[in-house]
Amino acid sequence: MLEIKDLHVQFNSRDHEAVSGVTLTIHDGEILGLVGESGSGKSVTAMSIAGLLPRKQCKLSGDVLLDGQDLLHAQRSELRRLHGRKIGVVFQEPMSSMDPLMRVGTQIGETLRIHQPDMPKEERHRLVYEAMRDVELPNPEETYRKYPHELSGGQQQRAMIAAAIVSRPSLLLLDEPTTALDVTIQAQILELLKKLNRETGISMLFISHNLNVVRKLCKRVAVMQKGKLVETGTTEDVFFRPQHPYTQKLIESIPTRHGKEVR
Repeated sequence: MLEIKDLHVQFNSRDHEAVSGVTLTIHDGEILGLVGESGSGKSVTAMSIAGLLPRKQCKLSGDVLLDGQDLLHAQRSELRRLHGRKIGVVFQEPMSSMDPLMRVGTQIGETLRIHQPDMPKEERHRLVYEAMRDVELPNPEETYRKYPHELSGGQQQRAMIAAAIVSRPSLLLLDEPTTALDVTIQAQILELLKKLNRETGISMLFISHNLNVVRKLCKRVAVMQKGKLVETGTTEDVFFRPQHPYTQKLIESIPTRHGKEVR
């Protein structure tokens, strides 16, 4: 459902490409993990898909197709129409993504208000409550009226996921969504994502430098190094039969309980 073909991204302020010739596919209903160390180009790839890169500050080439529709060269007005309706985005720090002066429920429903302005208020509220229940936020009617600082870190991230799925998009981009959370809450968010994928069929691109998290969530993994895609395969193949030297080093660096590598 998503095809990336020979994607190149170079910022005007740099003398090298942030993304260099990436070709990648995400199938309907698939959760694809994108891994690599900081600066490998993972987030830039996601921002290219979402149309969030400042076009005047970088050079873009290649193709990014969502259900056959060109995203990379689409007009800004068309991208705004697609955001929320077909693409949802969840970032790393929920507190920095939320408006501290706006009630949680209002923020979750913002996508509906912007993209479907003719929707009756009662219907918008119904869909917001439905999304809040989908992400298992407690007492939706009460949580709707709360402000972000009144929620725990895990609840804030659940609220951001609710905001991303309230319009039922076909693709969810998750950029390090569990990094700022403790291990227990992290596990809960992973189970939530599995449940959403299983029950709604939404496709996901899950970006992380935490390979243990990716192994638990994704059935297929792509590995990036210095802007290039160096290996793609099933999670089992990449983790237990890595082919590229960089992937092998990543796998060997995974901390384990007994200080041994993952294999």
